[in-house]
Order: sequence, then C-alpha cells, then structure tokens
Amino acid sequence: MTSWGLRLFRLHRPLGVLAGAMLLVLVASVFGLLLDDRTLVNAPLWAKPFKFAVSVALYAPTLAWLLSLVKRGRRAGWWMGTAFAVGMGTDMALLVWQVLLQDRPLHFNHETPADVLIGNLLATGAFVAWTATAAVVVLLLFQKLPDRALTSALRWGTALAAGGMGLALLMFSASPAQQRVLDGGGTPSMIGGHTIGLEDGGPGLPLLGWSTVGGDMRITHFVGIHAIQALPLIALALVALSRRYPVLASELVRRRLVWTATFGYAGVIALTAWQAMRGQSIVRPDFWTLSAAAGLIAVVALAGVLSVRPRAAVPGERHALRGF
Repeated sequence: MTSWGLRLFRLHRPLGVLAGAMLLVLVASVFGLLLDDRTLVNAPLWAKPFKFAVSVALYAPTLAWLLSLVKRGRRAGWWMGTAFAVGMGTDMALLVWQVLLQDRPLHFNHETPADVLIGNLLATGAFVAWTATAAVVVLLLFQKLPDRALTSALRWGTALAAGGMGLALLMFSASPAQQRVLDGGGTPSMIGGHTIGLEDGGPGLPLLGWSTVGGDMRITHFVGIHAIQALPLIALALVALSRRYPVLASELVRRRLVWTATFGYAGVIALTAWQAMRGQSIVRPDFWTLSAAAGLIAVVALAGVLSVRPRAAVPGERHALRGF
C-alpha cells in the first residue's frame, strides 16, 4: 500500500476502503472499455462504472480530509463518514451487480419487481450519502480552522456538493411519454431519465454520455457534487500563489476571491440546470444561454478585480496557511 493510501486509512478507514475499492473498479472499467464492446442504453457497458468509480474515488478521500479538520463533534463526523461509505459502497455494489453482471439498466428501471427493489435500495444508499454530506456541512460550521478563506471554501464547497446530490432527484420524474402510460393505468419499463425532452439512449458525448441533442441533468449533478473538491483547491491555490503575488498574502483578499469563486460556481450549477430543463444540449447553447454565461463571466471577473483592490492592512491578520 502506498504512503498516500496509508494516510487515507489513518484519516478514516471506511472511506479508505471505499476509495480503494473504487480504484479496483476503475482499473477493471478501463480494461472493460478497451476490450468489451457491449453496450447498454446505446452507451458502452463499462462507461457508467468508470464514471462512478472516478467520481467516488475523488469524493471519498476529500471527505476523509474534511473530517480530519473536525475537532468539535469528531465522533459524529466519523459516523457521518462511515454512513457515506456504507451508502455509496452499497450503491456501487448494486451498480456492479445490475450493470456488469446482469447487463440491465440501473437507474429508473421498473421493468421487473427485482429492478424496482434494486432501484429502491439504490435510492436509500444515495439518501444516506446525501444526509451524511449535509451533516458534515453542519459540523464544518462549528469548526475553527487556521485560515478563514479555506474555511469558507470548505463550508461552501461541501454545501454546494450536498445541493448537487439533491439535484439528482429531478431526474426521477416521469417524462411526458412515461406519464401518459401511467395515466392510462400502465407501468412503463423506465420512470425518469437523464435526458430532458427526449428519451435516454440518444447521441451523447464520448464516454461521458451527456446528450448532444437534448438537456441532460447529469451535467448539473456532476458539477454540483464536485464543488467539494473545486472550491478548497481554489483556496489552496491562492495560498500557493500568495508567495509570488503579495496582494494574495492578505487573508481577507483570499476570502473575497473564494466568495467570488463560490458565486461563480453556483452560477454554473444554476446555468447548466436552466439549460438542461429547457431541453437544450450542453453543446448547442442558444442565444439566451450564451448571454447568461457571458453575464456570469463578466460579474465574476468584476468581483475578482474588486476583491484584490488595495486596502489598509488589518493588525494581526494572518498571512499564511499553517498546518496544510
């Protein structure tokens, strides 16, 4: 085991086990994508395990690191991390069983009672993971960390990640065609879907599978959940850059920039959700989407400039991130 793996196990053993399992799934998925030409819902069979393994392999160590910063409520934090590992581990086991071993759709599948049961277990695991993440958000509110800019990034990143998980619920509403079957007293084989305005299985981006002909809520879900990595990385990058750019030595400046990044990131989540809900592909934005994106970029750029404006020094202000 590498030193990185040992450190992760010391931080939180259940999350370390989850991350290790995801690395195994990831390696198997790479070989599967190269050697197995089977498809499921017009996508490579191994694409979903690959994407989920990458996402969870990034998420688990990040959550373990966040929990290592928890001093007040450390035991509660450990249990929240364990709950996340169990919930997400259960979902990944169901994914491997249903997709790889049964060659059947995992999400939205109502074709047989077994499919419905697996779907319910999947939803339970996802809810446990979401609740655990939301609880970590609350725990972080009561922690005193060495750098206030990083504190803001951790809190907002985890909060946006919890919101990104919650946005997945929008994908479980019946499409108009599915609703007509339900209204007629029937039971469609699929209820819900990733694609807005069309049925799943249409043309999509290579490997990612995001629709190139309709709206796709997976994009918003993906962007949202990885705020937990993006915003803290921005805060740490600002600390590293402060050695070259003196203006960033001010903790207040870095905190303003983190707030600006948070606003921009939340704007991207809202923009991709708005675009998807209008049935519009990420690769075919219309005038209004492009205008909103341009407006968001302009506001974030202006806020960034204002964040680094000259200001009087604050006595006793901390200029470096200690302990990280």
